[in-house]
Amino acid sequence: MARPATILTGLGLAVVVAGCASDDEREWMKIGEKYTTEEFRRDYAECSKGSNLDEECMKRRGWVAVTAPKQEDKPFSDPRRHGVGSRPKP
Repeated sequence: MARPATILTGLGLAVVVAGCASDDEREWMKIGEKYTTEEFRRDYAECSKGSNLDEECMKRRGWVAVTAPKQEDKPFSDPRRHGVGSRPKP
């Protein structure tokens, strides 16, 4: 029979791997309420469909996204090309 420490270590690693596999890296919290990590994990799991998180489901349960969802990196455009920050010509 496996020791409890071995089981806990295995479960901890499984949680870390599952967390790293998710594309959604937002942080969530409940404002004005106390909550546990277990409550968050339960709600997150119930609001997840595959690897996609249903944001509205989280909001209905009282969670607020603290960080914005990750957007695709877009290359910066040259601000001089569009006249941003340039002085008007006399």
